[in-house]
Amino acid sequence: MVRKENPVPPNVIILNAGQGRRLLPLTRDTPKCLLDVGGRPMMSWQLEALSQFELGRVSVVVGFGAEKVEQCIASITPPSLRVSTVFNPDYDKADNVVSCWAARGEMETDFLLLNGDTLFRPSVLARLLDSKPAPVTVTIDRKATYDADDMKVQCDGTTLRRIGKDVPLTAADAEAIGILYCRGDGPRRFREGLEEIVRKHDPDVRWYLSVVDRLAQQGVVEVASVEGLEWIEIDDDKDLRQAAQVVANW
Repeated sequence: MVRKENPVPPNVIILNAGQGRRLLPLTRDTPKCLLDVGGRPMMSWQLEALSQFELGRVSVVVGFGAEKVEQCIASITPPSLRVSTVFNPDYDKADNVVSCWAARGEMETDFLLLNGDTLFRPSVLARLLDSKPAPVTVTIDRKATYDADDMKVQCDGTTLRRIGKDVPLTAADAEAIGILYCRGDGPRRFREGLEEIVRKHDPDVRWYLSVVDRLAQQGVVEVASVEGLEWIEIDDDKDLRQAAQVVANW
């Protein structure tokens, strides 16, 4: 078992409030995070990976099908984890920036922020936890080409300069995989950035990585590359089928 010792273990926030409309009709009645991947709910793969580390509280942000998610959590949570839920009542009106805002109470100290549709081997999280300390660290991977749907990044060495789907394809150095680490004064900076966006009610700002993009312009965001390690993001039916093949070897 892989264990990472931390003086003050970070909390974990998992964003699982959405329905996953790109996976309809599979998600008509079933929350995306409960879809079957390799014979298990998608969320169980994340919880199993997290259980290999010394961590604080795990907070799962729920919304669509919240009761089903809570019932599942009770049955699949590894003994070493303390898992609770945070309800986002606006899950169907906004994207993940509002789910982050709902969980801001869990951001008082160091925390990991996970997209609920990113599955990963424990080695991915180990590399992030071992990365050079920075207020905010974005986990990235590199590939030969990128598309408009990728959350693309521009870097200067290990320092993040830009992040977003609007980063030009020709300028992309890597893609963010959906795992973020805030530590030191990073939690405060991230919370303040969230509040600024929520107060302005900007309809064009839907993703929490918009906060990270603004922080990157202050020079306080680093990247941790997980090149060569196994992970997969599940957006659509094709990804779901591929994920079943990937986790078969886990």
